Amino acid sequence: MSQVIEEGKEAKPSADNLIQLLEDDILNAVLRPGERLDEQSLARRFEVSRTPIREALRHLASSGLVEIKKNQGATVRRLTTGELIEMFQVMAEYEGLSARLSARRMNKDDVAEMRKRHEECALMAEGEDYGGFYQANNVFHDTIFRGSRNVYLQVESRKLRNRLNVYRRHITTPRSMAKSTYEHGRIVEAIAGGDAVLAHDLMREHVDLLAGAAADVLLALEVEGIE
Repeated sequence: MSQVIEEGKEAKPSADNLIQLLEDDILNAVLRPGERLDEQSLARRFEVSRTPIREALRHLASSGLVEIKKNQGATVRRLTTGELIEMFQVMAEYEGLSARLSARRMNKDDVAEMRKRHEECALMAEGEDYGGFYQANNVFHDTIFRGSRNVYLQVESRKLRNRLNVYRRHITTPRSMAKSTYEHGRIVEAIAGGDAVLAHDLMREHVDLLAGAAADVLLALEVEGIE
């Protein structure tokens, strides 16, 4: 027999749903690095007992998103500087591969879409719209990932990008937006021209913070109190 839910009431989240909801909050920066995760407050929020909350936090701790310390409770885990750099290095390889494959596989409609997204980034940069640029930049990179025609690459890169997003959003400045827009333009032309090697190299360098804005990231983390 199917479960009947009273009109106007939502079903309480299952254990699996709790894990997903909390994970989404962490990856989308609703719950920020270092933030305390109070079991009682979370139980009230989701209208469940503390037991499934505790189980969900333990699961997230095993996946590296939450840190649980004896007598201190759970917090959203902060990445170390070394971990952050290593993750950006891997992200640079994912992005480079997506550009290489897109240069070989994008059709005319894909290229037109990529150019459109690049123009949107440029408009946001010109208007110094930090939030708008951040969103437009994500869409631009998504367009190239889709153009790669590699679903596994898209899924795995999205997981890593979500983990990094809370840190990436802190480095958007007028200078970084202008630099990104210029680099996007070169990447777009390499992909549109079918130059897979150049597209890979340009994208990899664009994303790899060790080749560019690593100092900016670390400074931003210090200022924001994340590190």
